[in-house]
Amino acid sequence: MLKPKKKISKREIKEDKLVTTYFEAQSWFEQNRKRLGTLATILVVVVAATWIYFNDRASSSLNATTDLGKVMRFYDQGQYQTAINGSPQENVRGLEQIVNDYGSTASGEIARLYLGNCYFSLAQYDRALELYRDTDIGEKSLMASVYAGIAACEAEKGNVAESARFYEKAASTDTQNLHTAEYLYRAAGNYVQAGEKEKASDLLERLKKDFPQSTYAREADRLSAQVRS
Repeated sequence: MLKPKKKISKREIKEDKLVTTYFEAQSWFEQNRKRLGTLATILVVVVAATWIYFNDRASSSLNATTDLGKVMRFYDQGQYQTAINGSPQENVRGLEQIVNDYGSTASGEIARLYLGNCYFSLAQYDRALELYRDTDIGEKSLMASVYAGIAACEAEKGNVAESARFYEKAASTDTQNLHTAEYLYRAAGNYVQAGEKEKASDLLERLKKDFPQSTYAREADRLSAQVRS
């Protein structure tokens, strides 16, 4: 989601201001905690709710949707361990249990995505990566979030080339263009770090052409300087 690659130390990162800027931007979860908590926009939440309803309305896994709704307040408040384990005293089941009981349903797949986000926030990247890789959501904008989660984990593990490929996959899957510009930027940045400058250049050109008004398009020149160096 690999051949071993040297993980860049914090000291090495500080030696280059452009690299520092990029890796600060790459703090995927911490810088986007609130956005991830709501799957970025109301539109995505509506899509998720609609997708769950039409996939689960005829099955007992509607209970999972209810359980998911209850536990999400802990997730949104950043209480990730409680979101994972639940709160028995409040009769709230945790994401782990929802995934175990309903993992093959639409609601269970959504819960698995959130569970992966929880483990990511707790710096348990291997567990988060396992969950993301096991997630299969039919709705493309949500699946793009899954691929971005895989990419973020791989980046934290120092696998920048693999991270780049999954950010690129997320960009291609995000058919509603909710975060395509960001995914392209992050993919390009990781390709730069991996030494695959031609791929990085192609993605930066696409970013500036298709999303010229985005923040990431304006930041693309920073990465372009590294491509030309």
